[in-house]
Amino acid sequence: KLCEGILNILEKDAETSRQVACLEALRILSRDKKVLVPVTTKRNMQILMRLAKLDAAEEPLERVSEFPVIVEALKCLCNIIFNSAVAQKLSLELNLAAMLCKLLEKCKGQQFVGDIKCFDLRLLFLLSLLHTEIRSQLRQELQGVQVLTGALESSLSVRWTEEYKAAEDRDGPPLSLQETDCAIEALKALFNVTLDSWNVHSKNESHQFRYMAAILRHCLLTTGPTEDKTEELH
Repeated sequence: KLCEGILNILEKDAETSRQVACLEALRILSRDKKVLVPVTTKRNMQILMRLAKLDAAEEPLERVSEFPVIVEALKCLCNIIFNSAVAQKLSLELNLAAMLCKLLEKCKGQQFVGDIKCFDLRLLFLLSLLHTEIRSQLRQELQGVQVLTGALESSLSVRWTEEYKAAEDRDGPPLSLQETDCAIEALKALFNVTLDSWNVHSKNESHQFRYMAAILRHCLLTTGPTEDKTEELH
């Protein structure tokens, strides 16, 4: 009942601070699988997707004041997808993976969207891990390899000297914690999406995998903010 009450408030209340507070409470509650059973419905998933900007709207990410709401809604969806088989099935029906790819595109060239990008990538990782159909959809329909490689490239701030050769800067500063976390989530999702890629059938696929290999090489030469984070990244 508490979760249902929170979702009812989220559906009607547009005040940012109240939305954030409700989503923070829901995130904590959503760690309990028993609590999720009565609230994992199509309607409730759609409420959270709308708050996370995972909808058909073409609006750019312009209102920085809304960013905390987007991040908290994405965190809630991560917990719910991880803990609920029903939510995993609903995510396919609601085309969640496509909406996540679209949100990643909106993050390109934007400031202050690091957390949005990171939890978007984490949710793509979870979906590709837990749902084989979504893994196939990402690979075949949504150009998931290209989208995730692009996210990894931007997280690592790759600069190119040749088509398949990234500039090396061994004396450059380490990645920030946020950049490292985004890169790690992108790598995890890429692993899932390319897991069954035994055969490369087209010229475009061949280019995409050579491009990805160059970025992965650059990643191995990159350091994170701490020794542990660098190890996790590698």
